[in-house]
Amino acid sequence: MSEPRQIDRLLERYSESHRHPKNELIHFVCVPAIVFSLLGLIWHANPMAAVGASFLALAYYVTLSIPFAVGMLMMSGVMLAVLASLQPPLIFPMSVTVFVVAWIGQFIGHKIEGKKPSFFEDIRFLLIGPLFVLGFLYRRLNVAY
Repeated sequence: MSEPRQIDRLLERYSESHRHPKNELIHFVCVPAIVFSLLGLIWHANPMAAVGASFLALAYYVTLSIPFAVGMLMMSGVMLAVLASLQPPLIFPMSVTVFVVAWIGQFIGHKIEGKKPSFFEDIRFLLIGPLFVLGFLYRRLNVAY
């Protein structure tokens, strides 16, 4: 039997603290919101830095799974396009608000779950959270990752 891929091991470990249906639902909303708001905060400082940060994350995703990297490329591309379409004075206050509210949601979800967030044990899980959400969509669409 072959050893599980790194992405499968990471998703399994991540899912250990994301099994309660309410916590999963909260994460499906809040994780993309956090990614968007973080890109917005970086965009506010320097739009090219937001593009660069997206490409750095994508470089990591390529090492884990090409299908996940493609999905994250599409997701980050849409998020960056939305940011580019917004009035610059709106980006910072909107991003701060979404960031704070989404993190509050995350911690409420983990209170419901009864387990602390995964990234307290491994910082990589901040990048795995979006793949957890994308993995749910891929399973629904029967897309292999």
